[in-house]
Amino acid sequence: MTSTTRKSAFVRGTLDSVPFLVVGVPFAVLFGVVATEAGLDVAQVLGMSILVIAGASQFTAVQLMSDNAPVWTVLAAALAVNLRMAMYSASLQPHLGAARFRQRALVSYLNVDGSYALSIQEYEARPAMTLGEKLGYFFGTMVLMTPLWFAGSWVGAVAGQALPESLAMDFAMPILFLALVGPMLRTLAHLGAAVTSVLAAMLLSFMPQGTGILLAGLVAMAVGAEIERRMKR
Repeated sequence: MTSTTRKSAFVRGTLDSVPFLVVGVPFAVLFGVVATEAGLDVAQVLGMSILVIAGASQFTAVQLMSDNAPVWTVLAAALAVNLRMAMYSASLQPHLGAARFRQRALVSYLNVDGSYALSIQEYEARPAMTLGEKLGYFFGTMVLMTPLWFAGSWVGAVAGQALPESLAMDFAMPILFLALVGPMLRTLAHLGAAVTSVLAAMLLSFMPQGTGILLAGLVAMAVGAEIERRMKR
């Protein structure tokens, strides 16, 4: 009975993840194209997708690498973008914290926006789920996305190498981030943080190796947090 319910949860997670493929697969292909334009070869593109498996931080790292930023700047920026994963992990801990170490290790590797959003919603909607069911559902959400993310990155890298040099893809990065950020501006705090980041990035553009962008991000987060604190008061 336990095996049946765990399998049912896995299948349910797989089916629930299908809509995310509509965005995730083109996103992976675009990363492969942009990374190739930045100078990475196919093996490097695929290696980054396998090791990092986090689209936003991969795009950030590639952009800084194309600007010849030092390694520490690239790593710091990628980690800063992925700080939300720490909050995701803290939120999942009450549900999956009792799992075996190897299971938790795999969850941490596959913990991305889509898997977290689907899983935490499912756990809250079905509080009677067992640990096995919760793990089954979580892994189900990534059983399609993980191989398709790798495959999409490879396709994009191969396609990027086939593009003529006259066809620049530099425009893809800012357009992509605008598309990602736009739907997230739902509150005054979000809007304040976004406006602050733009203004601060322009004012700090004189700083070397993209360090101004990191500082602008910190200032923007502080402004957003302060606006939210004042609104709660």
